[in-house]
Parts: sequence; structure tokens; C-alpha cells
Amino acid sequence: MSSPLFTPFTLNVGGRLVSLERPWIMGILNVTPDSFYEASRCSCDEAAIVGRVDAIVEEGGDIIDIGAYSSRPGADDVSLEEEWRRLDKALAIVRKLYPAGFVSVDTFRAEIARRCVEEYGVQMVNDISGGTLDDAMFETVAKLQVPYVLMHMRGTPQTMQQNTGYADLMADMTDYFVRRIDRLHQLGVGDIILDPGFGFGKTLEDNYRLIRRLDEFRVLEKPLLVGISRKSMIYKLLDCTPEESLTGTIVLGTMALLAGASILRVHDVREAVQTVKIVTKTVSV
Repeated sequence: MSSPLFTPFTLNVGGRLVSLERPWIMGILNVTPDSFYEASRCSCDEAAIVGRVDAIVEEGGDIIDIGAYSSRPGADDVSLEEEWRRLDKALAIVRKLYPAGFVSVDTFRAEIARRCVEEYGVQMVNDISGGTLDDAMFETVAKLQVPYVLMHMRGTPQTMQQNTGYADLMADMTDYFVRRIDRLHQLGVGDIILDPGFGFGKTLEDNYRLIRRLDEFRVLEKPLLVGISRKSMIYKLLDCTPEESLTGTIVLGTMALLAGASILRVHDVREAVQTVKIVTKTVSV
């Protein structure tokens, strides 16, 4: 299996070209009260947000991914106003601490994406719905001209686990990506990152089939973002809790890197940075 280090994708970030030749680590900042991993919840507590952002940066994270709408299966809906209230407070803190830091916003709402980019200089939009939950998202990202994470999901966070039937998982997902990439290209979006959406509208078996065949998405010639940190595909298989799922996260993160992942989205930044360093060294000697 060839190394992701020999696929030097680049992103245009505010007019600056950055390289993903060395896989990047995206640290998760949840400003929600109900994310599945309790230890990751900062809600809107200023001290908790400061501590989490400092930890992501000090442990070597490349991107801070801020989300204010829990996307766990069956999560409660959050209004646009409440999502923005949470993000507005968190982003003000982040920009005070790290005015030039690389920040991504985890949202499926075009209006939220627009506000985050225009008011706080957020450099990436991470959309769990791949544009399916807000018809204005693709056009908005095209106007904003920021990198866009296109994730695969069926339905909504409330219904996605009722939509797990596939004629052919990999073929269906590839078709999904091809059609949306084409639409984004037509609109002038150049920097697209693909996220297979582990746990989003997929069974346990689907998730492991997906990690085994992840390198098949290389044909799409886009960087891959993999978010598997402490997810149910780990703790359900191992009969443990999210709190006990770090080892499984590291194992699957290693497999993802060897399959070509350019970005790992994680709760545990230090461990992910160490994983990248070991994989990088292993494939370079």
C-alpha cells in the first residue's frame, strides 16, 4: 500500500498555498452540551474553551475544528440562532488567543458558514451533510472561496441510522462524491476535501468495510479527511465506552494514514501527532 506522504495535496488558504504532504491533525472543539464523548464538551464555558484551544495548539494540532451542533445519532435539533450564539462566543475567544490560527467550522448551514468566515476569518467549512441539508451551501462556499470538507451522510443526524441500506457501499459513495465534486467545480470551488463519514448512515460492518477499502477513494484525486475518534464503531465492537476507546482510535487512525488519509479529525491531538510521526518515519526509511 503506497504512502499518503507521496500524495502532496495543497490547499489555498487565504491566498497562501499550504501542503498536506505531511498528514494534518484536526483537533475537535465541541461547544455543545451533548456530544457523544462527554470529555470533549466545552459548552460555552470560557475557561473550558481556552483550555481546549491551548491544548490543541500546544499538542501540535494543525486545525481547530469548532462545532456547535452535535451530530451524534439521534441528537437534538439546534436552531440557527442557538448554533450561532455558541459559535460567536467560542470564535471570539479563539481569535483573541490565536488570531492567525487555522480554524474550521463544523456546520451544515450556509448562513452559519458565511458568518464564521466573514466575521472571524474562519478558513475552512466542514459540512457533515455534503450540501444536502442546505441548498445554499455550495453557492455560499463558492463565494467565500475557502476549502470545503464534503462528507458522506444519508438523512440527518436524527434519521441517519435508519438509512443504512446500500446496493454497493463503495460504488454508492463514489457516485455521491463524483456528482457533488462536479457541481462544486462548476461553481468554482477548487479546494475540496472528502470525508467518508464514518458512523453516519452506516452499520458497524459498513464502517469496517470502509476503513479496509479506504484507498479506493484515491481515484477521486482529492485529500481525504477521516474522523473516527472514539466513535461507536470502536466502543461497540470492543464493548467499552468512548472514554476507553483511545487505543482503537490510534489503530484505525494508523490504518487510515496508510490508506491515504491527509487529515485526521481527533479528540486526542498529542496521540494523533505521535501516530503521524511514527507512520511518516516507517514509510520513509
